[in-house]
Amino acid sequence: MTRLQNDTFLRALLRQPTEYTPLWLMRQAGRYLPEYCETRKRAGSFLNLCKSPTMACEVTLQPLARYNLDAAILFSDILTVPDAMGLGLYFAEGEGPRFERPLRDEWEIRNLAIPDPHAELQYVMDAVAEIRRALNGSVPLIGFSGSPWTLACYMVEGGSSDDYRKVKAMAYSRPDLMHHILSVTADSVVAYLNAQIESGAQAVMVFDSWGGALSEAAYHEFSLPYLKRVVDGLIKERDGERVPNIVFTKGGGLWIEGIADIGCDAVGLDWTMDIGRARKLVGDKVALQGNLDPNVLFAPPEAVAREAKRVLDSFGNHPGHVFNLGHGISQFTPPESVSVLVDTVHEHSRKIRAGA
Repeated sequence: MTRLQNDTFLRALLRQPTEYTPLWLMRQAGRYLPEYCETRKRAGSFLNLCKSPTMACEVTLQPLARYNLDAAILFSDILTVPDAMGLGLYFAEGEGPRFERPLRDEWEIRNLAIPDPHAELQYVMDAVAEIRRALNGSVPLIGFSGSPWTLACYMVEGGSSDDYRKVKAMAYSRPDLMHHILSVTADSVVAYLNAQIESGAQAVMVFDSWGGALSEAAYHEFSLPYLKRVVDGLIKERDGERVPNIVFTKGGGLWIEGIADIGCDAVGLDWTMDIGRARKLVGDKVALQGNLDPNVLFAPPEAVAREAKRVLDSFGNHPGHVFNLGHGISQFTPPESVSVLVDTVHEHSRKIRAGA
């Protein structure tokens, strides 16, 4: 494989010194970019786009052509794993992702099986390999998956939810069934992420997007142990290079010390917690990723720059920071705001490193 020309992102995840703070954005290939919308239109549907390695590669590279980002992230969806389990993923107009066969009956839950990532999910592996070749060593490629708890939420609810009523009812009334779903899903996520690593991903991220909906006790029963199980099972080295991993629980700032203890390399933060305070809580145990409020990007350029600097200043002149948004970028974001953000993060962090 071609040697990396820019490994700043990987070094930051491993808490090694860097010349500046690296930056990438959750959902950086998305509907805020006109070129993405054109490709999606050609694809005919979001699922067609995900399942075409060539088109997935095309949209993965689009933000890198516009912005001086320090990493690419595989274009896919977190629900590919439950889809491969046979739940029938589809996207309803204006409703987001839905499953034709959500988990309702005990027999369905007991019959859940780990999908073969090189069979039902081979299209993802083909996309990873194609993207890695196309990047040609310019920046690292991030693979990803949803967390066991977040995937289980979609699998039980049948789609997005405002109150998580069905999945929480199952967790409290039939914890045995909930743990069975989580166990099979955790092993599926491990197999899926390891296959991505073997196909060329140089770092992986686990999105626990719905973990913050849990109570503290429930988080420590139904989410955190399964995040640890995933991290424990991941390939840590490939072709003589470390493969770092990131764990992100949206709304998980209260539990950051517990997350840092599961053995991950980096913890992602949403925008509700000061990153400097987070760094003091975890010390040098993990790197931190985050954590600008995505809605800052709707403000004027000077406000975008000011708030980006605020995050950098709060973290301070220490190794182990990857700049990101506190959640995915909005489809309504002006592309020009991203240019301001990228330039500000790189320029201001270089000044911090230089002690200016």
